[in-house]
Amino acid sequence: MERDLVSSAVFLMVIVLVVAVMFAVPWWVLVAAPTGRSGVRYRVGTVVCGAGFVGLPVAMFLGHGPPQFDPAAIAGDTLLGVLWVVFVWSVIGSAVRGVLRVAGVTGARVTQGVALGVVVVSVVLTGYGVYEARRVPQVRTVDVAIPGLADGLDGLRVVVLTDTHFAAIDRESWSREVVEVVNAQRPDIVGLAGDLVDGSVERRRDQVAPLADVEAPLGRFYITGNHEYLDDAQSWIDYMAGIGWQPLHNAHRTLDRDGARLVVAGIDDPTADVPGHGPDLPAALAGADPSVPVVLLAHQPKQVIDSSAAGVELQISGHTHGGQIWPFHYLVRLDQPVVSGLSRHANTQLYTSRGTGYWGPPMRVFAPSEITVLVLHPQR
Repeated sequence: MERDLVSSAVFLMVIVLVVAVMFAVPWWVLVAAPTGRSGVRYRVGTVVCGAGFVGLPVAMFLGHGPPQFDPAAIAGDTLLGVLWVVFVWSVIGSAVRGVLRVAGVTGARVTQGVALGVVVVSVVLTGYGVYEARRVPQVRTVDVAIPGLADGLDGLRVVVLTDTHFAAIDRESWSREVVEVVNAQRPDIVGLAGDLVDGSVERRRDQVAPLADVEAPLGRFYITGNHEYLDDAQSWIDYMAGIGWQPLHNAHRTLDRDGARLVVAGIDDPTADVPGHGPDLPAALAGADPSVPVVLLAHQPKQVIDSSAAGVELQISGHTHGGQIWPFHYLVRLDQPVVSGLSRHANTQLYTSRGTGYWGPPMRVFAPSEITVLVLHPQR
């Protein structure tokens, strides 16, 4: 118990330090340096930064903690996204100012010019990021050669959705538009690779309900991501089954089209902390014909280590969001083997989607969302 308290205290201190730095850098670049730390603009800017430093964790706790107050979640998430953009470009602005100083270009106008540039770029990227996150994703079509795939399945169309993250901002109409786009791709199979929602079935049902209208003659398959386990994963498994999707809870299905077969399997997310849950690839493949190629839904790309060892032909993942807000993808890469796209890991191919929705900040900067169509072909 004492060790847990110490770990929690250290974690809290690290979070406070990170948030402090994220506010301190913009405060210096946009407030302190351009004003000479005096005047009305300095005082107002300092108060705004201080209020943000206090308000951000409060909003995040009220929105994502036990209160689950959606307006606070929207405010906190939006502030976090804007803060990240401003922080990143304040760091870049500081670097530019340093280069100019080395070149002998100094003075108040330079400092003010850098601050203005950071503000303009941040405003433009914030607006662009909100647009990118809120629009219906573009379709990304990728051809994938599968060893052992029967000729009868040549051209099989697998539509991938992932990381929809239905949450505090109501996106029911967006959900219906996504379904229309999915059905327009004439999928044979649709897979939803986790992080469906943030919240309970009671609170998010209306946003998810349009997924009942997805059409795929060979099956609609769903697995849990890490965010389902922040609430009640089993309730979402039951709900998705109730609207006609097949949850693959460490399980597989063998699909047959005119005698040509394909195994579609799915495993739980590694963060699962519910009894009876957690990734179990041997259980998922138990009883599957080893001569039939396997397409595996696994939320996190790093699960490809086990997939490769098991001889899975294709793993489909999400989780990374492609970084979501540049340059966060560099941090994602520290945890995952790939951020987006088709990659090969020994004899296993991995497709990592940038995600269909977004988490938290309603923004995507240089990491557009996608609805993916994987067109399978026999490997010649």
